[in-house]
Amino acid sequence: MRRLLLAALSMTMLAGAASLLAQSESQKLKQTVDKTVGIQKETQQTQDQWEKEKAELTARYRAAQANVNFLSERKSVEEKRLQALEESISEMQRRLEEADRLSLTIQDTLNAVLYRLEDWVERDLPFLVEEREGRVAFLKKELVRPDVSDADKLRRLLEALQIEMNYGSTVEVTQQRIELEGEELFVDLLRVGRVSVFWRTPDGKRCGEFDRGTRRWVELPGRHNRTIGVAMDMATRMRPVELLSLPLGRIQP
Repeated sequence: MRRLLLAALSMTMLAGAASLLAQSESQKLKQTVDKTVGIQKETQQTQDQWEKEKAELTARYRAAQANVNFLSERKSVEEKRLQALEESISEMQRRLEEADRLSLTIQDTLNAVLYRLEDWVERDLPFLVEEREGRVAFLKKELVRPDVSDADKLRRLLEALQIEMNYGSTVEVTQQRIELEGEELFVDLLRVGRVSVFWRTPDGKRCGEFDRGTRRWVELPGRHNRTIGVAMDMATRMRPVELLSLPLGRIQP
């Protein structure tokens, strides 16, 4: 009996020890599992956080890349615009230099034409003297004014030349004082284009013309009074136009 009791007690003690050992192993296993689960949970949280940060970084990278592409395109456009502006500025500078050169050339040409016009007026038939000399004097002042453009200077000079040219195809009667061999006379002048200028006293008793050769006024015989008077009447439209034979004399010096 004692042996059986001892054996039973031993079995009981072994069973208890085994139970305690099993509980201890179970707790260790549970702790290990809990620790593994915690580590996995933390790992998942870390991975989720990284995925979030990765998505944000990816979005920022794509936005930055798009901005870089946009700025690159803008840079290319601005470079082309800058090149176009530089070419335009270069062309404008070239034109300004050319304009300055042409301005000097044009000014010299205008001065030369004006000089010839002045010389022509001085050597031409003496009609509308004050008007024509005043026109030349006005042009001299205009051509040296810096505030008048070359285009306006050219236009005014051409207008003066046009007026002088028109004198060659018109006839007119004016009044003027002339000097005839030291005698001053107030006469009617008949200008026949640029061919000749005749004079006649208001009473119709004396007449004459301007001699180009001697560049002085001369008196014609009285037989020409009527013809010159008729020509003056036709020039002023006081009588119909008809053919007349005028004493032209020399038309070249």
